[in-house]
Amino acid sequence: MKNLKFMAFALTALLTFNSCSNDDAPVIEEELITTATVTFVGGGQTITLTSRDLDGDGPNPPVINVSGNFAPSTTYIGSVVFLNESENPAEDVTLEIAEKDVEHQVFYRVSNNLGNFTYTDLDSNGRPLGLTFTFVTGANLGTGNLTVTLRHLLNKNASGVASGDITNAGGSTDIEVTFPIIIQ
Repeated sequence: MKNLKFMAFALTALLTFNSCSNDDAPVIEEELITTATVTFVGGGQTITLTSRDLDGDGPNPPVINVSGNFAPSTTYIGSVVFLNESENPAEDVTLEIAEKDVEHQVFYRVSNNLGNFTYTDLDSNGRPLGLTFTFVTGANLGTGNLTVTLRHLLNKNASGVASGDITNAGGSTDIEVTFPIIIQ
């Protein structure tokens, strides 16, 4: 009888432990971002770059809009806003990014040496966040691309990340958009 009770207890324990799964682990949901708007103010003008992709990963490509051209050798003060426009009213995901600042960083990459970005905001650990920045255009006229990437759960201590180099950042990309830009 003792063996039967022990076996019943052991079987119950085995079934209990085997029925546990990672389904109870917390799920980290990534933000749904449908729209990125990057605004630059400098040289007596405001330039707005917008990428809107209302169907997310759907079949339609994002709609890109660039409101003007950059002037050479000019300093622009900038900011970026991320929205989820699949909700009504639209959700400002930028607020969540600012709240969870140590988990995020925005990277700015410009082709053809058209300019340089400098972070002007920091997360709560003193590392770059990238929701605000300065952009100094080069002296030469030309065309190229500006790629804006928001990374989540990255390694902000990795080599080059604090200066805006995405190469060693790791993490996952929440959104990445490329805008055609002109210096003229």
